Amino acid sequence: MAKWWRSLRTAIQSPQQPLSPPQPFQSSRYHTIQAIPREVVGSRVSAREREQGRIPAVVFSQSLLDINPSNRYTSRKRLLTTEKKQIQAILKSVEIPFFCSTTFPLQIRAGTGSSVLLESGTVLPIKIHRDEKTGKILNLVFAWADEGTEMKVDVPVVFKGEENCPGLKKGGHLKMMRSTLKYLCPAEHIPQKIEVDISNLDIEDGLFMRDIEVHSSLKLLSKNENMPVCKIVATNLDTPEPAALNLESPEPAEKQPVECL
Repeated sequence: MAKWWRSLRTAIQSPQQPLSPPQPFQSSRYHTIQAIPREVVGSRVSAREREQGRIPAVVFSQSLLDINPSNRYTSRKRLLTTEKKQIQAILKSVEIPFFCSTTFPLQIRAGTGSSVLLESGTVLPIKIHRDEKTGKILNLVFAWADEGTEMKVDVPVVFKGEENCPGLKKGGHLKMMRSTLKYLCPAEHIPQKIEVDISNLDIEDGLFMRDIEVHSSLKLLSKNENMPVCKIVATNLDTPEPAALNLESPEPAEKQPVECL
């Protein structure tokens, strides 16, 4: 008993270990977007923000984009600015095609370097506006994506299984008809991408929107689920390329996906 008491007294009298010092700002923490309010608007003000290494941004409810005016509401619309370095770090870790199908925590601080948190939530990037000549980011558009909110999202399609695809092994090639699919998603179940397995497709086989398996809470926003997503087509070596024929009006190329819709 005396031995136990001496051990307990020693433990109580021993000085407590000092708290660990705050860790330096890690690149992984860039996934929590830090922003400050922006009260003054205008092209000159925005240009000055960019010169100071900040990017003007806005966050609002996605309902503002609804075609039906009766479904729109402006609650929680916030004008913000974000750190350019922070956004660039995010774009390095989250590839551009998936940026607008990825949700991020957002913290709105009282000012640059302030510890005062004014508001927080989860947001979904809607659009990156860039300078057409330089490619520099001019501003960002986000939508609130808190849990329970339903979002319309264009989810990128990624194909897998090419190495095992019978049709490709026979010399066919993959014709992609859809680069994204639009779904109505609960904010907590937004998929960053949709993987489409083509490992069992032979030449002339294809997959349709109805064939794509996703989380049961997702609703495909298409009037026709029989629209094709991809197809394995034969490579006809006897047919010369359009360039060789010098056609004046070649068949238009497939429409490229918009960076962020």
